[in-house]
Amino acid sequence: MEQILDRVLPDWRSVEWEEAKRQPMWRHREAAHRAIALLEAEQELQENLGSGAPQLDASTLHSWVWGSVQGLWSSGHFREAVGAAARAVNAQAQAKLERRDASEAKLLSDAFSTNPPTPGHPRLRLCENDGGDTFKNRHDGAGNFARGVYAAIRNPIAHEEDEELEENEALEQLAAFSILARWVDSAAVVKAS
Repeated sequence: MEQILDRVLPDWRSVEWEEAKRQPMWRHREAAHRAIALLEAEQELQENLGSGAPQLDASTLHSWVWGSVQGLWSSGHFREAVGAAARAVNAQAQAKLERRDASEAKLLSDAFSTNPPTPGHPRLRLCENDGGDTFKNRHDGAGNFARGVYAAIRNPIAHEEDEELEENEALEQLAAFSILARWVDSAAVVKAS
């Protein structure tokens, strides 16, 4: 209960309320009543005045991403969480492809290549090659996307000492790595015969 009160009414332990005589745990009781009223009012406002826009629940991100960042996220280390997600996706891709000679953008660009696999260079296949544009577009797009998220998101986080990311920006970046993780996870590995 105290954890809920800490989140809803952060100053509940020290705020000046009139003390109820001969009531054990009066502060807890008062804080609970106030927290319930506040939560009900917030819910009513959201229902009546909210934007109606969908909201992204971080727990629905791919497990490689959210599972690797929960602790960092809950402590407000958003920048480090995004970096950890990038490293987790890379590690899972290396394991799936059984490759340690390449990483990140280079690894995934090669893995999503539409070229046939060669010894030491297995491919990730999101769909069967039926000779149509869909096969080429999906794999070229996935390879370009991987290059993009590692170049534009992971590299600045790893190489620039900057301020902490805003929570919403970091969540968007985690969502990008979640998309990539889903593609890598769901793709079939095709090796040279």
